[in-house]
Amino acid sequence: MRYSETHKAETHAKLVKLAGRVLREKGPDKLAVAELMAAAGLTHGGFYAHFKSKDALLAEALQGVFEESRQKRRAVADVLPPREALVRYIDLYLSPAHRDRPATGCPVVALNSDLPRQSRRFRAAFDAGVTMLVADLDDWFKAAGIADGDGLAASVLAAMAGAVAVSRGIVDKRLSDALLAATRDSIKTRLGLLDISDSGTSKH
Repeated sequence: MRYSETHKAETHAKLVKLAGRVLREKGPDKLAVAELMAAAGLTHGGFYAHFKSKDALLAEALQGVFEESRQKRRAVADVLPPREALVRYIDLYLSPAHRDRPATGCPVVALNSDLPRQSRRFRAAFDAGVTMLVADLDDWFKAAGIADGDGLAASVLAAMAGAVAVSRGIVDKRLSDALLAATRDSIKTRLGLLDISDSGTSKH
């Protein structure tokens, strides 16, 4: 059977994307290579045609997940003015939908508790991803006229990720929803955005 010249690259990208979902949903320790290859319709032995090791796969998958998250942020930023886009992003991040779908959510929330047990390579990829996210938020704040004093972008990210992580552990959905809502309002107040609705228009 003849494959196209791009077949290997397409298969590689498919494996990285599948691994990114499993990584966020189950964690790096529970990502099984055999199951991943089977999900992609491939044999276990074909794994090493694409990756030198499981650690190499995990690091690349994590890089892909952070880039995917960046594209989602840009999709919001490209269609709304900076302040309205920030409100929309905060609402999406601190939403029940994000809480309930870890496989497609922010890697900071899904993976931060796994980091102490992971390889140096994986942790370096995580550090690079967080650094990129904080820098993007900082640029966003500046475009919205919000001064990033004393590491505001990093602080806001920590507050959002922490709230989603805690909300996932709460059995009572009403309490979980209330925690997310309170955090949304707190962050918007801190950034001077509480007067802007999630539809991108002023409440006044």
